Amino acid sequence: MRDHHMLDGPEFIAWQYGKRLEPAGRASWRHGWHDAVAAAVGRGVVVRRARIVSEPVHDCIRYEHDLTHGNLAAGEQVRWLSRRNTKDLCLPGLDFWVFDDQVVHYRHFTGDGQLAEMGEEILRDPAPAKHCAQAFELVWECFILHERYSA
Repeated sequence: MRDHHMLDGPEFIAWQYGKRLEPAGRASWRHGWHDAVAAAVGRGVVVRRARIVSEPVHDCIRYEHDLTHGNLAAGEQVRWLSRRNTKDLCLPGLDFWVFDDQVVHYRHFTGDGQLAEMGEEILRDPAPAKHCAQAFELVWECFILHERYSA
């Protein structure tokens, strides 16, 4: 849901100076998240990510787009949607993940894009998890496949 975050991250800074990861050089970009997703997908879990972005996109979004090959290689499905196409959608105002329609994991950021103190909130409550899952499902079909979205 955010157009930028963690702008002081060393990987993002290196990317701004021209460092690019080669999809074929898997060892240089594969990390724990990719391993966890691949393991989950291997068990039959569907992992989907929807990115809502303002256009023209911020460099942080270009960076995320450039790195998405790792998510796809791990088995994650990724789609993109221009923020201007969300005006009729009811979405939670926070970044979130939903697990098994029972758990919702919110991420709270400061105004300058840093993860807030106590920035992770996990609710093991089916009501907010269901709300977030329903919102996600309503918009999933509106999104553009990663392969067709140009940042």
